[in-house]
Amino acid sequence: GGNSVNDAMMAGTLDFAAAGAPGFIELWARARGIPNVEVIGISGLSTTSLSLNANRPGLATLHDFTPSDRIAVPGIRTSLSAVVLQMVASRQLGPAHFAQLDSITVNLPHPQAMQALIRRENGVTAHFTSPPFSTLELRQPGIHRVVRSVDVLGPLTLDVVFAPKRLVDAQPALEAAFLGALDEANRLIAQDPRAAAALYAASSGVGVSHDDVMQMLAAPETRFSVRPNQLMDYVDFLYLAGTIKAKPRAWHEMFAPMLDDYRSG
Repeated sequence: GGNSVNDAMMAGTLDFAAAGAPGFIELWARARGIPNVEVIGISGLSTTSLSLNANRPGLATLHDFTPSDRIAVPGIRTSLSAVVLQMVASRQLGPAHFAQLDSITVNLPHPQAMQALIRRENGVTAHFTSPPFSTLELRQPGIHRVVRSVDVLGPLTLDVVFAPKRLVDAQPALEAAFLGALDEANRLIAQDPRAAAALYAASSGVGVSHDDVMQMLAAPETRFSVRPNQLMDYVDFLYLAGTIKAKPRAWHEMFAPMLDDYRSG
């Protein structure tokens, strides 16, 4: 999870890490200005929608959740899913109630959460997740969508890549090589989605078919770019929630300048 990645980064055992955008922002704010500890963003990864899927017919909106419901996320209050759920709750239940659903969230990795939702196990009545899990869940009898993050918050970049600032300062060629390779991969997805889908279907281990992946890539909310989108929405929320004590004036302050060489898309 994001906390494990952040701990490993601060311990100096990782050079590059991919994690949910909120976890990176929290670590950036905590480590800012601390020599040999501070981190810097390298790139964005993916923009898609999280979906809150449910197996209880009475769950139509966030207002319908009761103390007996359980929402599975891969890390209570700290994971990408947990934070985005708070952001959705802030919009739909009111800013003062952003944490209202925290007490009914349970910690389950996405694969196990999908199985619990489908099989009605462990009291799980909902799961807040991204493709491919959200897509596969909705094909099962009795599973329906309550809300999508993209419909409430817009096209947020979900995950980013970051590194120790000392590494990026000392080895700019390493950053350049990484950015170039990631941008090339993103262009492959855009220009030859069939080939990209074949690669993912063969290696994901999730049990999705080539056609499944093609359907996910064709979704208008799905986008891959090294340049992140709407990161300041996370920053503003985390600051108001008290998770971070300082915030940048713009997302560029959290990322290495080399990213400016790449256009959006």
